[in-house]
Parts: sequence; structure tokens; C-alpha cells
Amino acid sequence: MGYQVIPVAVITVFWVIIGFIVPCFIPKGPNRGVIVSMLMLIAICSWLFWLVSYMVQMNPLIGPALNKKTIMMMADAWGNNLESN
Repeated sequence: MGYQVIPVAVITVFWVIIGFIVPCFIPKGPNRGVIVSMLMLIAICSWLFWLVSYMVQMNPLIGPALNKKTIMMMADAWGNNLESN
């Protein structure tokens, strides 16, 4: 898996709408500032969390741990005859 433009763009546009467009439609009131701040903070934190999770999957540090029997079965199923030592 590598960097893909479409998922990053779609998620970024979604969180920009939530964090910067929706606050413009909050009605005037005593708690408007709190609601706007909350929406912007939620959008920024959620987008950043998603971005980090997405980037971690591009180059995982730990791969799947397979035992020898599983590797031999996979090799046989895929037509790669490995010799058992």
C-alpha cells in the first residue's frame, strides 16, 4: 500500500467542512464560541488521528508472524514447492 491522493483528499475535505464551514452556520447565542471551538478542535484532532493511522499502514513496522507449517502450506497452495528442512 502506498500513498493515495483520493482517500486523503476526501477525508481532508470532509473534516474541512466540519471544522471550518459548519461553524459559520451556528446561530448566535451565549455558547456559540464554545461550540465553534469544539467543532474546530474535533475536526483537527480527528483528521490528524486518521492521517496518522493511514500513514502507519503504508509501512508497517511489524509484519505477520507465520510459523513454518503455515508457510509450507501457503507455498504448496500457490505452487511454490519449498523444501522442508
